[in-house]
Amino acid sequence: MRPVSAAAAARPGLIVAGATGALGSEVLRRLAGSGGFAHTHVLAHEPMSTGLAQVSITAVRGEDIAAWPVRPLPVQTGVVMFEPPRLYHDRERALWTPQPAQLPALAQWLRRCGVQTLVLVLPHAPGRLPQALRHGLASIDEQQVAALGFERVLLVRSAQKQLAPRGGSLPEKVAAWMLSALSYMIPSAAQPVRPAGLAEFVDVVLRVLPPGIHVVAPELLWQAVQAPRMQDVVRAWLNTGQPSPAD
Repeated sequence: MRPVSAAAAARPGLIVAGATGALGSEVLRRLAGSGGFAHTHVLAHEPMSTGLAQVSITAVRGEDIAAWPVRPLPVQTGVVMFEPPRLYHDRERALWTPQPAQLPALAQWLRRCGVQTLVLVLPHAPGRLPQALRHGLASIDEQQVAALGFERVLLVRSAQKQLAPRGGSLPEKVAAWMLSALSYMIPSAAQPVRPAGLAEFVDVVLRVLPPGIHVVAPELLWQAVQAPRMQDVVRAWLNTGQPSPAD
């Protein structure tokens, strides 16, 4: 086992649940290679090698998270994503991805494992999240997570790309086509952003995130990704507590 330098020991450890899909892969690549974390643990269904010295696999068994043993992992930051694995990526199918209903149990387990900073990338359908809920806690599950005693909680509301329907009858296809026209009525600031941009945003925010509960509305995420200097948008948001109006 390689000796750990004093600089590496001073950095926090990271644990990632849902390192799948284009988003999960990009967030893992960005954070694991950022130099901000001493080591990164990725949850999977079974042990496997990663080929990266700073990334290791933590195997979890079954879907009953309450029955998982508490891992003595040196991790202080946890990132949770919900994008399903890409079927043509064999290694992604071996990784563990939570379902939205498992969020409270997963957050409790991470808290017991010592996580102090929790990042949740929460997908939603563009145009369907009420304005009043974009900047605050939108469900009982999110309220339960916020009450668990994390030092920092970051909820990133990421607009989810709508998938084309598969199969179905002719009337169902016609109805889906008609509803797809509504996507043109959604402002550009509420549209999905590229995975690389979202990964960069999470990386930038984690470097300066103060204690407390912070909710990133889709408009703020879009504005930060479009800005010449993402750091300026993030710092302005954290200083005021409210996102600047999107152009």
